[in-house]
Amino acid sequence: MYYFRELPDLDYQSFLSDSISSQNYLRVKNLFRRNKLRDDLKGIFTIFNKYEIRDGARPDTVAEEFYGDVELDWVVLMTAGIINVRNEWPLSNYNLYKYCENVYGNSMNDIHHYETKEVRDSSGKLILPSGKVVPGTFKITYYDNNQLYTNDSTSLGENTIKISNPIVGVSNYEYEVLKNDKKSLIYLLKPSYLQQFLNDMREIMIYGRSSQYIDEKLIRADNTKLTLP
Repeated sequence: MYYFRELPDLDYQSFLSDSISSQNYLRVKNLFRRNKLRDDLKGIFTIFNKYEIRDGARPDTVAEEFYGDVELDWVVLMTAGIINVRNEWPLSNYNLYKYCENVYGNSMNDIHHYETKEVRDSSGKLILPSGKVVPGTFKITYYDNNQLYTNDSTSLGENTIKISNPIVGVSNYEYEVLKNDKKSLIYLLKPSYLQQFLNDMREIMIYGRSSQYIDEKLIRADNTKLTLP
């Protein structure tokens, strides 16, 4: 990932067994020098494009398609707010099915939970929104034009109209598909703002003057072998 090339360096004291001097250092990337998209920019939708990750796409293939450079995969992840690629990037259809087989086995088509279906009265007024997670025993009762409507068979009376069950079962597999689909919709920084983003990123990675300062891209950590009594 090209992102690590953007990180500044850090000279860290060597703990290797073959080190011949207490002043030997290892040069590593400073992983503590992290960057993220400014919180105040996340609400400015005019600088982002909504993007749907296609089946089987990876961060590098999205970067190539959107920015014309596979090495900008880290920009894709950062602007999409993705930290853990393994858990937050959508699986391909094949890998999702294999995942569900492994997790649920023969219970893949068993009910995971129930969700409501939309219910409106004769005037179009919303009585029950869709997509609400409810128990399988969920009941609803409402009046419409002085008429009682319900799906509760124990409440049926002379002036009561029974409605169809306002809930639907969602299987374990369907649940995982829905969860995976939500991961497929991300927001990416528009290409016209890319260079400014990269410039700001590189400026943040520059070290300021300090007792550890070597140059703008390198600092040296304290050497406990020299400072400890």
